[in-house]
Amino acid sequence: MTAVADVMDYAEVVESYDPVLGLEVHVELNTKTKMFCGCPNQFGGEPNTHVCPTCLGLPGALPVVNGKAVESAIRIGLALNCEIAEWCRFARKNYFYPDMPKNFQTSQYDEPIAFNGYLDVVLDDGEVVRVGIERAHMEEDTGKSLHVGGSTGRIHGAEHSLLDYNRAGVPLIEIVTKPIVGMGARAPEVARAYVTALRDLLRAMDVSDVRMDQGSLRCDANVSLMPKGATEFGTRTETKNVNSLRSVERAVRYEMTRQAAVLASGGSVTQETRHFQEADGTTSPGRVKETAEDYRYFPEPDLVPIAPSREWVEELRKTLPELPWERRKRIKEEWNLTDEELRDLINTGAEQLVAATVEAGAKPNEARSWWVQYLTQQANTREVELAELPITPAQVARVIELVNSGELTNKLAREVVQGVLAGEGEPDEVVEKRGLKVVSDDSALIAAVDEALAAQPDVADKIRGGKVQAAGAIVGAVMKATKGQADAKRVRELVLERVGA
Repeated sequence: MTAVADVMDYAEVVESYDPVLGLEVHVELNTKTKMFCGCPNQFGGEPNTHVCPTCLGLPGALPVVNGKAVESAIRIGLALNCEIAEWCRFARKNYFYPDMPKNFQTSQYDEPIAFNGYLDVVLDDGEVVRVGIERAHMEEDTGKSLHVGGSTGRIHGAEHSLLDYNRAGVPLIEIVTKPIVGMGARAPEVARAYVTALRDLLRAMDVSDVRMDQGSLRCDANVSLMPKGATEFGTRTETKNVNSLRSVERAVRYEMTRQAAVLASGGSVTQETRHFQEADGTTSPGRVKETAEDYRYFPEPDLVPIAPSREWVEELRKTLPELPWERRKRIKEEWNLTDEELRDLINTGAEQLVAATVEAGAKPNEARSWWVQYLTQQANTREVELAELPITPAQVARVIELVNSGELTNKLAREVVQGVLAGEGEPDEVVEKRGLKVVSDDSALIAAVDEALAAQPDVADKIRGGKVQAAGAIVGAVMKATKGQADAKRVRELVLERVGA
């Protein structure tokens, strides 16, 4: 056992203990309005501007269920192979937090809308792990607290706190796994792979933007350890609101090493929430974890039960998209991609954008090159997600078409894309406004070539003497004179013709 931060060596942990995981993923839905009122469901905005009497919990305000949120919840349940309840209802989860203005959260307790499902998860080496889904239930998000002063950004040590209720009432789906056992040393990897697969599935369904950096997808990681040979689960901790895929894996791994050190020293693990520290990959204590009884659940009296008809459920089943992993297998074969090329496509978030560009008429390799390389660079420069760039797959496909037709060079095409990103219109409009078409008139090119040859007679002599590679200097001069709008291949041909080489 090491002495660093009171943790046990990981190899020793998995030799002595069996980890048990439980993952709770909160997903903010992308409905236009909040769960129980008509306030806009938008990220950001001036604090406390997306609010009304209902989501502020003012006396006399009554909630109304968002029908689109219910539809999304059913579709998510179906995609997770869940049973869909024929009758379910909301409950009040009672607790006091400053960022929950009603002093209770409208959620679902013993009657979730979806339950008893599973998600098959593919690990890095191709092994498939089936993760059981206990439930997927509807609820509302809380507001946000900003703790000012102090060094951690948390309430401890802060001088004062600010509250923003814009997020209060945003529709949430909480997806809870069944206990994940038998994973041994691979438990942290399984946790990351599960959240990754879930994120990809929800993105493909277009029910959420799943932006972990903005909190629209958050993971609570429950971890406990059982001594080898034991049959009862150990005491669990819940690491709250882990907000990146890498951090999910790190948080699970750290909790395993921390809890093992506690147990090996004769201590006992405290059932509590914990906070993940991005800087060093550790967790710190939060609060003692409540049980269900502490929340004093009771049925929400202001909302009627939900009873989705079987016909509606089956209609929604028909709207489910091709599963992401099935689509990847298909496009890998259809586009003749290597494993590395497919991985780059996935890691950059370009998969669906490339597919849409291909549907718009581009070749797969050309569409992939634009999105994975040049446009990914543009997204990184702007510090936005690739899909947030103000350019559509159809526009990218049109730029590719202009290059293939000879109307644009690759350099000019990048200028056109810059114009589209700057809001100057469609690709053809940018070409027209900026005067970017390739100069294909031989008479104009011959004049530019003759001028460049006259300006560099020594280079012209070298070309005549057999040093054909020297033609590059003349080609470069012509390209500069035409602002990159000449066809470099045709210019080279004309240079050799004009010097008689």
